[in-house]
Amino acid sequence: MKDLAVKYFMEGYSCSESIVRAAADKGYISDEAVSIATSFSGGMGARCLCGAVAGSQMVIGAMFGRNNERDGKQARALAKQFHDEFTAKYKVACCKVLSSGFADFHSPERRQHCSGMVNDCAMLLENIIKVYTSKV
Repeated sequence: MKDLAVKYFMEGYSCSESIVRAAADKGYISDEAVSIATSFSGGMGARCLCGAVAGSQMVIGAMFGRNNERDGKQARALAKQFHDEFTAKYKVACCKVLSSGFADFHSPERRQHCSGMVNDCAMLLENIIKVYTSKV
């Protein structure tokens, strides 16, 4: 999944869209979720929460969230696990902080920098999916 997510990101999809599209391509969630992920791009347009983290959280919610069979507790626990693992490496999940060294948010250098976070988010997400489902 990480190779797909990075490929989509480098082709021009946003960080959140690339995670969600890769998950959809792997059959984890519906393709319809890709358009939902658009509004989480670039830290929800305000460079707040990293879009790759947000996209990963959307996939966790879609797969493990509240429905007729589940109460959502597992999704919340996995969301925390994901956040804790991401911040253990990057210290924060704030897009503005993670990309602070780049004056031009749309520069190829910033995009290359963020591709590492897209890669890591996709890897963390797929590890969670692997452990908690039989879908991998």
